[in-house]
Amino acid sequence: MRKSMQQGCCWRRAPFNVRIPFTLLFAVCILVVGSIDSARASIAVHIHLSQQTMNVAIDGTDIATWRISTARRGYRTPIGIYKPYQLERMHHSRLYNYTRMPYSLFFHGGYAIHSTTEIRNLGHAVSHGFIRLSPDNARSLFELVQIHGLQNTTIEISE
Repeated sequence: MRKSMQQGCCWRRAPFNVRIPFTLLFAVCILVVGSIDSARASIAVHIHLSQQTMNVAIDGTDIATWRISTARRGYRTPIGIYKPYQLERMHHSRLYNYTRMPYSLFFHGGYAIHSTTEIRNLGHAVSHGFIRLSPDNARSLFELVQIHGLQNTTIEISE
């Protein structure tokens, strides 16, 4: 028997950080927060323009806060409460030279939440009005909405 177990302590803090894949984290949150019928969970996405952050909640329990990028001066990200109407794993913007918009979640007349490779700009208002997320966070949100359904998702955008 090891010495630490003899002293009544069998778990010690690891001397390094353990990285857990975000998809696994979401799955655990769904199991903890949701019921057996978790496919009916409500997803609330709250975007704070002044803070350039997004909060994601499942059935009223916050599970994530992410840095985002929204409209820069001269453009606008619409304020209000919206229901998403379309998911596209890979969208190409016809308006902006067929720019790639992976993991797009469309709401309010063509506006979208989507992945960006310009992660250095997250936390700053630099977009043409769409809401940009890091690739991992955009994929996680996309998969979460895909699992629970567009009809169970609400997007709220406030100052």
